[in-house]
Amino acid sequence: MSKVSGCPPEPDHGCPLCPRLVAYRARNRAAEPDWFNGPAPSFGDPGAWLLVVGLAPGRTGANRTGRPFTGDWAGDLLYATLDKVGLSRGTYQARPDDGLELSGVMITNAVRCAPPENKPETGEIAACNPFLAARIQSLPRLTTLICLGKIAHDATLRALGERPSRHSFGHGARHTVAGLTLFDSYHCSRYNTNTGRLTAPMFEAVFHAALASRS
Repeated sequence: MSKVSGCPPEPDHGCPLCPRLVAYRARNRAAEPDWFNGPAPSFGDPGAWLLVVGLAPGRTGANRTGRPFTGDWAGDLLYATLDKVGLSRGTYQARPDDGLELSGVMITNAVRCAPPENKPETGEIAACNPFLAARIQSLPRLTTLICLGKIAHDATLRALGERPSRHSFGHGARHTVAGLTLFDSYHCSRYNTNTGRLTAPMFEAVFHAALASRS
């Protein structure tokens, strides 16, 4: 696994590492001062065996609410799936104070700040990678990861000290890296579900595979 040199699992709310994202964050704060407008912290069970790695906060999702995948379409599918497979308690109501709890699962992002047009640049992904590596290292019971999309897949492999070229991304693919099991899924974005690239049963199947891998 990559060394993180004392890097914490979560960046400060005013993280200065990526100038373009800092500027975008400032514009959002000016336009919507009541929003979270900062690096969205990971959410879930500190004793998680499963880590779900997404791409980055959406402007009106986690950038607004401060909780990964909360307040946008991707979260509607993700949290419904976690509920269906028995990995959450409570009812997801698209707000951070809804009382939802995750059981055995934590959710994070490869890039913690919202990028313009939901498209982080290569340098921004690299700058945030030590936080992902630190988050992985902070979970003592972690055995399994689900990577939502190729960017999350590649970032996770780098955080584990592995070259992405050695493990091709593919929906439903399974990889063993650094003693952990990685599963790939297409991202649960509105675009992917609207175009039929990803269906709810396809998404759910990846979580069932992750659950089965524990036995």
